Amino acid sequence: MTEPNRDPGLEALLELHGETMFVDDTGHWVKFVVVRTEVTPERPHGLSYSLTLHAPDGARLVGFDNAHPGGERRGPGGGQRAPHDHRHRLRTIRPYEYRDAAALLEDFWREVDQVLGEGGSVP
Repeated sequence: MTEPNRDPGLEALLELHGETMFVDDTGHWVKFVVVRTEVTPERPHGLSYSLTLHAPDGARLVGFDNAHPGGERRGPGGGQRAPHDHRHRLRTIRPYEYRDAAALLEDFWREVDQVLGEGGSVP
């Protein structure tokens, strides 16, 4: 019997914690930081994660994370936003809708493949 709301890909994602691996012969690499946390409004899935693709010189090209605020608000009230799921692509940050661990990995690798297919460099 399975637990309700069980995330079947979670253990595979957690096993990647601390892994760094080269993804092509030109020196691009990925890094995984994934740890369980208490469930909070900022981390309702009970994870702190950062999945990143880096250029050979170390520049981040792609990132999916919830490890820091997603940026500063503009206009009245300003200040920093609360941490939330988001993705980085080159120099942009966009919200990311976390569905489950397997979807996170699939979305990350899809973005990695797309960036590497475009030449994998920061314009």
